[in-house]
Amino acid sequence: QLQLVESGGGLVQPGESLTLSCTTSEFDLGHYAIGWFRQAPGKERERVSCISFNGGDTHYANSVKARFTLFRDDAKNTVFLQMNSLKPEDTAVYYCAAQHQDPFCTDYVRADDYDYWGQGTQVTVSS
Repeated sequence: QLQLVESGGGLVQPGESLTLSCTTSEFDLGHYAIGWFRQAPGKERERVSCISFNGGDTHYANSVKARFTLFRDDAKNTVFLQMNSLKPEDTAVYYCAAQHQDPFCTDYVRADDYDYWGQGTQVTVSS
């Protein structure tokens, strides 16, 4: 099973920023739409953002719109999630995932729609 690797999580105070990274040495991410999901304790995994295979389209959940920015660097085979103005309710394990059936991220919003996953990185926002 092909796997992604996330990094960049940590403990920050409200209002601070973090940038998460998603990469792999096993396949070319440039052929895939990449989604970022998060899962808080006791809650379902939700998609917070997605970037199309060519980087031309991005989608954000209302809860993170205008605070999170998703972009990709194909030369580094890496997708980045920049998170600004973090809030305690952003606390969760963040996962990146890849799929190619919906390359423009228009329809596939469920975790089950994605084929390859990382192990997750913890983001904790607390004072």
